[in-house]
Amino acid sequence: MRPFLVSSAPFLFVLLWSTGFIGSKLGAPYADPMVFLSVRFLAVLPCLVLIGLFLGARWPKDGVAIGHCIVTGMLVHGIYLGGIFWAIDQGMPAGASAIVVGLQPVLSAVTAAALLSEQIRPKHWAGLVLGGLGLVLVLGPKLQTAGSGIGPATIGAAFIAVLAISIGTVYQKRFVPNTDLLAATFWQYIGALAVTLPLSAAESWTIEWSGQFLFALGWLVAVLSIGAILLLMLLIRQGAVSQVASLFYLVPVATAIESYFLFGEVLMPIQIAGMALVVGAVLIIRSRLFETPN
Repeated sequence: MRPFLVSSAPFLFVLLWSTGFIGSKLGAPYADPMVFLSVRFLAVLPCLVLIGLFLGARWPKDGVAIGHCIVTGMLVHGIYLGGIFWAIDQGMPAGASAIVVGLQPVLSAVTAAALLSEQIRPKHWAGLVLGGLGLVLVLGPKLQTAGSGIGPATIGAAFIAVLAISIGTVYQKRFVPNTDLLAATFWQYIGALAVTLPLSAAESWTIEWSGQFLFALGWLVAVLSIGAILLLMLLIRQGAVSQVASLFYLVPVATAIESYFLFGEVLMPIQIAGMALVVGAVLIIRSRLFETPN
């Protein structure tokens, strides 16, 4: 049973992570983005403490290790989610925001090659290029749609977000390799709050506690902030950063399909072709094309 769970972890991560964009869109009308994120992170912290106490988590006492966890959280949660939530709040479709985040494999591969000495073969680069082309085909039609919520500001915010999580995953691999996953995640959300709480001061803390908002908040806390994040940290710890990052190519595909059924976001034939290229790229990238020097 355990080998099955390990082998299915990447696919489970893609499924869970893709729903984060859906949850963000569901909750966006009821709270400003940084307020929404701050409430989400504040709700996660006691949950992680209770789970950590129940499972006997080893809480780090080293200030340096805690500091690395906080920096990771600022990048992976604070800046990344802050940029994505802001872009969605400005009207960027959930599927389109996921597509921009799909650029992460390229950025992570370059960062990992520079900082972790991960060797990337020509076939791997070919897969990255193929995936990038697929993303262009999926995103292109949306760029031509007036009032689509896609513009320089929202694309810029999403790009800063993906740059932050790309650097953050490499930082996690290099500086937080052995810290207990639950304890490390707790301190990461402390780092995330260090980003979102100050920014929320410029927003209204008036929250409409509707049923849809509570559902979105509960889903993002339990499924994304705990389930998906722990899976991501586990995958980073067990594999090459660039290989783990390739999974993010599949996230836009899953999100676009979910957005089609939930929000009626149209999928054009060229976008479906782009999705096929993305899936092919991930199959190439994950076919043991990575080597990490001993």
